[in-house]
Amino acid sequence: MRTEPIISRGEARQRIDKWLWFARLVKSRTLGQKLAVSGRVRVNREKCDSASYALKVGDVLTIAHERGVRIVRVLDPGTRRGPAPEAQGLYEDLSPPPEPRQQTAVRDRGTGRPTKRDQRLLIGLKQRSGDDFPSGDD
Repeated sequence: MRTEPIISRGEARQRIDKWLWFARLVKSRTLGQKLAVSGRVRVNREKCDSASYALKVGDVLTIAHERGVRIVRVLDPGTRRGPAPEAQGLYEDLSPPPEPRQQTAVRDRGTGRPTKRDQRLLIGLKQRSGDDFPSGDD
């Protein structure tokens, strides 16, 4: 299996599926191929529909993941799938920072789901008959 980048007209190039895998943006080369063929990858704002598209240094990729959109600039075609720090050296992340999550409201004690004791009291109230407890249908 050839791991060197494709050399054409003096520029080092790499297949997009292989580069996505080398850069650790996908878990496997097959997933990189599926991502490229699905049309969720754009190279320099142009839709890429082939896994064999040859990337070059300076290309800007826009990748639509299920978690959001990621924008990266290719800095190096890469020669292998190395450790994460080496993989992060293959690209520059241009994605905007993620929006901060909204803090969920803190509820006061007893305002959420009824406790088991509360449920028993409610059942007792519902089973009660007579006029001493209005039904609420009035």
